[in-house]
Amino acid sequence: MSYYKEMREQRTFRRGTEAGAPASPCFARKERALAERAESLKEDRDLSAARRVLRLEAAAIETLARTLGASFSAAVERLSRVGGRVVVTGMGKSGHVGRKISATLASTGTPALFVHPAEASHGDLGMITRQDAVLALSNSGETNELADLVAYTRRFGIPLVVITGGAASSLAEASDVALLLPAAAEACPLGLAPTTSTTMMLALGDALAIALLERRGFSIDDFQALHPGGWLGRQLLTVADVMHSGEAMPLTRPEVRMSEAILIMTAKHFGCVGVLDPAGRLIGIITDGDLRRHMGGTILAMTVGEVMTPAPQTIRPKALAVEALNLMNTRGIDNRGIGCLFAVEDGRPVGILNIHDCLRAGVS
Repeated sequence: MSYYKEMREQRTFRRGTEAGAPASPCFARKERALAERAESLKEDRDLSAARRVLRLEAAAIETLARTLGASFSAAVERLSRVGGRVVVTGMGKSGHVGRKISATLASTGTPALFVHPAEASHGDLGMITRQDAVLALSNSGETNELADLVAYTRRFGIPLVVITGGAASSLAEASDVALLLPAAAEACPLGLAPTTSTTMMLALGDALAIALLERRGFSIDDFQALHPGGWLGRQLLTVADVMHSGEAMPLTRPEVRMSEAILIMTAKHFGCVGVLDPAGRLIGIITDGDLRRHMGGTILAMTVGEVMTPAPQTIRPKALAVEALNLMNTRGIDNRGIGCLFAVEDGRPVGILNIHDCLRAGVS
């Protein structure tokens, strides 16, 4: 039964009830069933629309991936040689997509900004220098508001890369490199609202940003430098960012008496002390657990070498702090965790951190 037929039946039952027909339990059950069925049909219709849109847009991106060619490499080459910034521009929905593309470029190592084409005609052209390149977005390629900005790039020899669906459009003809969107129906049932076309633009912008990232050799350290705030920045902190170094490290020698080692542990507040060989390499560690295991009347007279746990767990200073947190949570006796980690380079300790350092830095 269709949604509309269900609704007609509901109206018929209601009119009968309003006209004085007996509101029997059977009628009430039937009306509830019809209402539930109508609601279910609406949900089915909503899901059907959503899946149709997603499949249309996914198919368009697949087509875009297949049709990419030499022009994409040419665009990446042009943008990678820019001495200034990539200036992204577009009008309407293309402008909204352009703002996101400029943000993605900037956060992945390609300096970029968005310039509104209408504002550009009223003074914002001054934001574009001869060291920049322009990335212009227009599905039709005939957006009037882009005319002054395009003319400005031609006048001063500023590289112009465009993303457009109009192969023979004015914008494509004026450009240095044109990235063409394949013909694809908009997901809007009227075929009017920019949906499939803007999705392809956005995906192509991401592809440009990542290709430029890889060409530049953009590293996780570079990424962390540009994302210091929020959850992402905290997850990219390294051990070196949170560790304690220099005089803060609790260190001793294997021949030292435990009476002295305990004083070092107490003074440094880490609940452990690292043990170094004559070459300064970390060969062992003494923790609170080691003290408890050797507790007795003679422990103070014992040497550090007699009490220490050899070959302790360590980590690289360039490792992510989240990796250190995971090690501290899962290593140790019976995988019950450990309280501290020494960061070492070439076997020599350069820092120490404990689980509280990670938590204070927001690493989780």
